Amino acid sequence: MKGGSRSRFWHSDGRRLSGLSTVLLLVPFFAVIAFVFVYPIAQLLVISVAEPHPTLGNYARVVDNPVHVRVLMRTLWTAALVTALSVVLGFPVAYYMSRVKGVRAALVAVCVILPLWSSVLVRTAAWSFLFQRNGLINSALMALGLTSQPFKLLYTQSAVVIAMTHVLLPFMILPIYGSLRSIPNDYVRAAAVLGATRLRTFLEVILPLSLSGVVSGSLLVFLTALGFFITPALLGSPQEMMISTLVSKQIREVLDWPFAAALVGVLTVFVTVLALVFSKTLRFDRLMGSAS
Repeated sequence: MKGGSRSRFWHSDGRRLSGLSTVLLLVPFFAVIAFVFVYPIAQLLVISVAEPHPTLGNYARVVDNPVHVRVLMRTLWTAALVTALSVVLGFPVAYYMSRVKGVRAALVAVCVILPLWSSVLVRTAAWSFLFQRNGLINSALMALGLTSQPFKLLYTQSAVVIAMTHVLLPFMILPIYGSLRSIPNDYVRAAAVLGATRLRTFLEVILPLSLSGVVSGSLLVFLTALGFFITPALLGSPQEMMISTLVSKQIREVLDWPFAAALVGVLTVFVTVLALVFSKTLRFDRLMGSAS
Protein backbone atom coordinates (compact mmCIF):
# COMPACT_ATOMS: atom_id res chain seq x y z
CA MET A 1 0.00 0.00 0.00
CA LYS A 2 1.26 3.49 -0.88
CA GLY A 3 0.11 7.05 -0.41
CA GLY A 4 0.10 7.22 3.39
CA SER A 5 -3.20 6.20 4.96
CA ARG A 6 -5.12 6.14 1.63
CA SER A 7 -6.38 2.66 0.68
CA ARG A 8 -5.42 1.66 -2.88
CA PHE A 9 -4.81 -1.57 -4.79
CA TRP A 10 -1.43 -2.10 -6.45
CA HIS A 11 0.23 -4.60 -8.78
CA SER A 12 3.14 -6.62 -7.44
CA ASP A 13 5.47 -4.44 -9.53
CA GLY A 14 4.21 -1.25 -7.90
CA ARG A 15 1.72 -0.11 -10.55
CA ARG A 16 -1.68 0.95 -9.26
CA LEU A 17 -4.67 -1.10 -10.41
CA SER A 18 -7.24 0.58 -12.62
CA GLY A 19 -10.71 1.34 -11.34
CA LEU A 20 -12.23 -1.50 -13.36
CA SER A 21 -9.70 -4.01 -12.04
CA THR A 22 -10.41 -2.93 -8.47
CA VAL A 23 -14.14 -3.35 -9.00
CA LEU A 24 -13.66 -6.81 -10.51
CA LEU A 25 -11.59 -7.84 -7.49
CA LEU A 26 -14.26 -6.63 -5.05
CA VAL A 27 -17.32 -8.02 -6.87
CA PRO A 28 -16.98 -11.62 -5.54
CA PHE A 29 -16.64 -10.37 -1.96
CA PHE A 30 -19.67 -8.10 -2.11
CA ALA A 31 -21.66 -10.77 -3.97
CA VAL A 32 -21.08 -13.24 -1.13
CA ILE A 33 -21.97 -10.61 1.47
CA ALA A 34 -25.17 -9.74 -0.38
CA PHE A 35 -26.18 -13.40 -0.75
CA VAL A 36 -25.46 -14.71 2.75
CA PHE A 37 -26.18 -11.56 4.80
CA VAL A 38 -28.06 -8.72 3.10
CA TYR A 39 -30.67 -10.84 1.29
CA PRO A 40 -31.70 -12.97 4.34
CA ILE A 41 -31.92 -9.90 6.60
CA ALA A 42 -33.95 -8.04 3.99
CA GLN A 43 -36.33 -11.00 3.69
CA LEU A 44 -36.86 -11.08 7.45
CA LEU A 45 -37.53 -7.34 7.57
CA VAL A 46 -40.13 -7.72 4.81
CA ILE A 47 -41.80 -10.58 6.68
CA SER A 48 -41.89 -8.51 9.88
CA VAL A 49 -44.07 -5.82 8.26
CA ALA A 50 -45.92 -7.81 5.55
CA GLU A 51 -47.28 -10.84 7.42
CA PRO A 52 -49.99 -11.74 8.17
CA HIS A 53 -50.87 -8.42 6.48
CA PRO A 54 -49.05 -5.09 6.04
CA THR A 55 -48.75 -3.77 9.59
CA LEU A 56 -46.34 -2.69 12.32
CA GLY A 57 -48.19 -4.82 14.85
CA ASN A 58 -45.33 -7.30 15.15
CA TYR A 59 -43.04 -4.52 16.35
CA ALA A 60 -45.75 -3.28 18.72
CA ARG A 61 -45.81 -6.75 20.29
CA VAL A 62 -42.10 -6.44 21.05
CA VAL A 63 -42.54 -3.32 23.20
CA ASP A 64 -46.03 -3.99 24.55
CA ASN A 65 -45.15 -7.24 26.31
CA PRO A 66 -43.08 -6.67 29.51
CA VAL A 67 -41.51 -10.13 29.11
CA HIS A 68 -40.10 -9.23 25.72
CA VAL A 69 -38.83 -5.89 27.02
CA ARG A 70 -37.05 -7.66 29.88
CA VAL A 71 -35.45 -10.06 27.41
CA LEU A 72 -34.15 -7.11 25.38
CA MET A 73 -32.86 -5.32 28.48
CA ARG A 74 -31.24 -8.51 29.77
CA THR A 75 -29.52 -9.02 26.42
CA LEU A 76 -28.14 -5.46 26.44
CA TRP A 77 -27.03 -5.78 30.07
CA THR A 78 -25.33 -9.13 29.48
CA ALA A 79 -23.51 -7.82 26.40
CA ALA A 80 -22.37 -4.73 28.31
CA LEU A 81 -21.16 -6.81 31.27
CA VAL A 82 -19.28 -9.23 29.04
CA THR A 83 -17.67 -6.26 27.27
CA ALA A 84 -16.59 -4.67 30.56
CA LEU A 85 -15.11 -7.93 31.85
CA SER A 86 -13.31 -8.47 28.54
CA VAL A 87 -11.68 -5.03 28.82
CA VAL A 88 -10.58 -5.64 32.42
CA LEU A 89 -9.18 -9.10 31.66
CA GLY A 90 -7.95 -8.45 28.13
CA PHE A 91 -6.00 -5.21 28.54
CA PRO A 92 -3.30 -6.64 30.86
CA VAL A 93 -2.81 -9.60 28.52
CA ALA A 94 -2.56 -7.35 25.46
CA TYR A 95 -0.15 -5.02 27.28
CA TYR A 96 2.06 -7.95 28.27
CA MET A 97 1.98 -9.30 24.71
CA SER A 98 3.13 -5.94 23.37
CA ARG A 99 6.08 -5.77 25.76
CA VAL A 100 7.56 -9.28 25.63
CA LYS A 101 9.50 -10.88 22.80
CA GLY A 102 10.75 -14.27 21.73
CA VAL A 103 9.39 -17.45 23.29
CA ARG A 104 7.24 -15.68 25.85
CA ALA A 105 5.52 -13.59 23.18
CA ALA A 106 4.86 -16.69 21.08
CA LEU A 107 3.51 -18.58 24.10
CA VAL A 108 1.09 -15.82 25.04
CA ALA A 109 -0.04 -15.45 21.43
CA VAL A 110 -0.73 -19.18 21.20
CA CYS A 111 -2.76 -19.07 24.42
CA VAL A 112 -4.86 -16.22 23.00
CA ILE A 113 -5.35 -17.57 19.48
CA LEU A 114 -5.57 -21.31 20.17
CA PRO A 115 -9.13 -21.20 21.59
CA LEU A 116 -10.31 -19.69 18.30
CA TRP A 117 -9.39 -22.97 16.58
CA SER A 118 -12.11 -24.83 18.50
CA SER A 119 -15.82 -24.25 18.03
CA VAL A 120 -17.95 -22.23 20.42
CA LEU A 121 -19.98 -25.38 21.13
CA VAL A 122 -16.90 -27.25 22.36
CA ARG A 123 -15.83 -24.41 24.64
CA THR A 124 -19.37 -24.01 25.99
CA ALA A 125 -19.62 -27.75 26.65
CA ALA A 126 -16.34 -27.56 28.60
CA TRP A 127 -17.79 -24.83 30.81
CA SER A 128 -20.93 -26.91 31.26
CA PHE A 129 -18.77 -29.73 32.62
CA LEU A 130 -16.93 -27.37 34.98
CA PHE A 131 -20.15 -25.80 36.32
CA GLN A 132 -21.91 -29.08 37.15
CA ARG A 133 -22.85 -29.79 40.77
CA ASN A 134 -20.14 -32.44 40.86
CA GLY A 135 -17.90 -30.57 38.46
CA LEU A 136 -14.33 -29.46 38.97
CA ILE A 137 -15.19 -26.05 40.46
CA ASN A 138 -17.60 -27.33 43.12
CA SER A 139 -15.33 -30.28 43.89
CA ALA A 140 -12.37 -27.96 44.42
CA LEU A 141 -14.38 -25.61 46.66
CA MET A 142 -15.59 -28.50 48.79
CA ALA A 143 -12.11 -30.06 48.96
CA LEU A 144 -10.69 -26.75 50.22
CA GLY A 145 -13.41 -26.52 52.86
CA LEU A 146 -14.84 -23.30 51.44
CA THR A 147 -18.34 -24.78 51.21
CA SER A 148 -20.12 -27.81 52.63
CA GLN A 149 -22.42 -28.30 49.66
CA PRO A 150 -22.10 -27.57 45.95
CA PHE A 151 -23.20 -24.22 44.57
CA LYS A 152 -25.68 -23.92 41.75
CA LEU A 153 -23.42 -22.67 38.98
CA LEU A 154 -24.96 -24.22 35.90
CA TYR A 155 -28.07 -22.68 34.29
CA THR A 156 -27.44 -19.27 35.81
CA GLN A 157 -26.76 -15.83 34.39
CA SER A 158 -23.30 -15.88 35.95
CA ALA A 159 -22.41 -19.02 34.03
CA VAL A 160 -23.54 -17.38 30.78
CA VAL A 161 -21.48 -14.23 31.44
CA ILE A 162 -18.33 -16.15 32.39
CA ALA A 163 -18.49 -18.46 29.39
CA MET A 164 -19.29 -15.65 26.94
CA THR A 165 -16.39 -13.61 28.31
CA HIS A 166 -14.04 -16.54 27.78
CA VAL A 167 -15.25 -17.09 24.22
CA LEU A 168 -15.07 -13.41 23.22
CA LEU A 169 -11.90 -12.43 25.09
CA PRO A 170 -9.57 -12.89 22.06
CA PHE A 171 -11.67 -10.38 20.11
CA MET A 172 -10.82 -7.83 22.81
CA ILE A 173 -7.16 -8.73 23.24
CA LEU A 174 -6.12 -8.63 19.59
CA PRO A 175 -7.35 -5.07 18.74
CA ILE A 176 -5.83 -3.71 21.96
CA TYR A 177 -2.58 -5.50 21.19
CA GLY A 178 -2.50 -3.96 17.71
CA SER A 179 -3.11 -0.51 19.16
CA LEU A 180 -0.38 -0.92 21.78
CA ARG A 181 2.11 -2.20 19.20
CA SER A 182 1.54 0.91 17.09
CA ILE A 183 2.70 3.22 19.92
CA PRO A 184 6.31 4.27 19.24
CA ASN A 185 8.77 3.37 21.99
CA ASP A 186 10.16 6.90 21.71
CA TYR A 187 7.04 8.21 23.47
CA VAL A 188 7.74 6.06 26.52
CA ARG A 189 11.42 7.04 26.52
CA ALA A 190 10.50 10.72 26.23
CA ALA A 191 8.15 10.44 29.20
CA ALA A 192 10.88 8.77 31.26
CA VAL A 193 13.40 11.48 30.31
CA LEU A 194 10.93 14.11 31.44
CA GLY A 195 10.71 12.45 34.85
CA ALA A 196 7.39 10.59 34.56
CA THR A 197 6.99 7.47 36.64
CA ARG A 198 5.91 4.20 35.04
CA LEU A 199 2.38 4.64 36.37
CA ARG A 200 2.12 8.19 35.07
CA THR A 201 3.56 7.15 31.71
CA PHE A 202 0.95 4.42 31.47
CA LEU A 203 -1.95 6.69 32.47
CA GLU A 204 -0.97 9.72 30.39
CA VAL A 205 0.78 8.19 27.37
CA ILE A 206 0.04 4.51 26.80
CA LEU A 207 -3.58 4.37 27.92
CA PRO A 208 -4.84 7.35 25.87
CA LEU A 209 -3.03 6.15 22.73
CA SER A 210 -4.46 2.64 23.12
CA LEU A 211 -8.08 3.75 23.46
CA SER A 212 -8.72 3.13 19.77
CA GLY A 213 -7.98 -0.55 20.33
CA VAL A 214 -10.15 -0.61 23.45
CA VAL A 215 -13.06 0.94 21.56
CA SER A 216 -12.56 -1.42 18.63
CA GLY A 217 -12.48 -4.49 20.84
CA SER A 218 -15.46 -3.28 22.86
CA LEU A 219 -17.49 -2.77 19.71
CA LEU A 220 -16.60 -6.23 18.39
CA VAL A 221 -17.37 -7.96 21.68
CA PHE A 222 -20.57 -6.03 22.40
CA LEU A 223 -22.11 -6.52 18.96
CA THR A 224 -21.16 -10.20 18.91
CA ALA A 225 -22.53 -10.77 22.40
CA LEU A 226 -25.90 -9.32 21.41
CA GLY A 227 -26.52 -12.20 19.02
CA PHE A 228 -24.96 -15.04 21.00
CA PHE A 229 -27.08 -18.19 20.96
CA ILE A 230 -25.22 -21.41 21.83
CA THR A 231 -23.76 -20.31 25.16
CA PRO A 232 -26.98 -18.79 26.63
CA ALA A 233 -28.99 -21.77 25.35
CA LEU A 234 -26.73 -24.38 26.98
CA LEU A 235 -25.69 -22.61 30.19
CA GLY A 236 -28.65 -20.33 30.90
CA SER A 237 -32.15 -21.00 32.15
CA PRO A 238 -35.53 -20.07 30.61
CA GLN A 239 -35.86 -17.35 33.27
CA GLU A 240 -32.70 -15.67 31.91
CA MET A 241 -33.51 -15.95 28.22
CA MET A 242 -31.69 -13.70 25.76
CA ILE A 243 -33.03 -12.36 22.49
CA SER A 244 -31.33 -14.99 20.32
CA THR A 245 -32.96 -17.76 22.35
CA LEU A 246 -36.31 -15.98 22.13
CA VAL A 247 -36.03 -15.74 18.34
CA SER A 248 -35.18 -19.44 18.13
CA LYS A 249 -38.18 -20.31 20.31
CA GLN A 250 -40.54 -18.26 18.16
CA ILE A 251 -39.31 -20.01 15.00
CA ARG A 252 -38.89 -23.60 16.20
CA GLU A 253 -41.66 -23.97 18.80
CA VAL A 254 -44.28 -21.28 18.23
CA LEU A 255 -43.75 -21.07 14.44
CA ASP A 256 -44.36 -17.32 14.63
CA TRP A 257 -42.03 -16.15 11.88
CA PRO A 258 -43.39 -12.55 11.64
CA PHE A 259 -42.79 -11.87 15.33
CA ALA A 260 -39.35 -13.52 15.22
CA ALA A 261 -38.54 -11.34 12.21
CA ALA A 262 -39.64 -8.26 14.17
CA LEU A 263 -37.27 -9.19 16.99
CA VAL A 264 -34.46 -9.54 14.45
CA GLY A 265 -35.47 -6.18 12.98
CA VAL A 266 -35.26 -4.44 16.37
CA LEU A 267 -31.82 -5.94 17.01
CA THR A 268 -30.66 -5.08 13.49
CA VAL A 269 -31.72 -1.44 13.84
CA PHE A 270 -29.97 -1.13 17.20
CA VAL A 271 -26.74 -2.68 15.92
CA THR A 272 -26.80 -0.53 12.77
CA VAL A 273 -27.31 2.69 14.71
CA LEU A 274 -24.54 1.79 17.15
CA ALA A 275 -22.13 0.96 14.31
CA LEU A 276 -22.96 4.22 12.52
CA VAL A 277 -22.35 6.24 15.68
CA PHE A 278 -18.93 4.69 16.11
CA SER A 279 -18.09 5.10 12.42
CA LYS A 280 -18.90 8.82 12.64
CA THR A 281 -16.92 9.44 15.81
CA LEU A 282 -13.83 7.34 15.02
CA ARG A 283 -11.83 6.86 11.85
CA PHE A 284 -11.95 3.24 10.68
CA ASP A 285 -8.18 2.80 10.54
CA ARG A 286 -7.78 4.05 14.11
CA LEU A 287 -10.69 1.88 15.20
CA MET A 288 -8.75 -1.14 13.97
CA GLY A 289 -5.75 -0.07 15.99
CA SER A 290 -3.42 0.61 13.06
CA ALA A 291 -0.88 3.36 13.01
CA SER A 292 -1.70 6.32 10.83
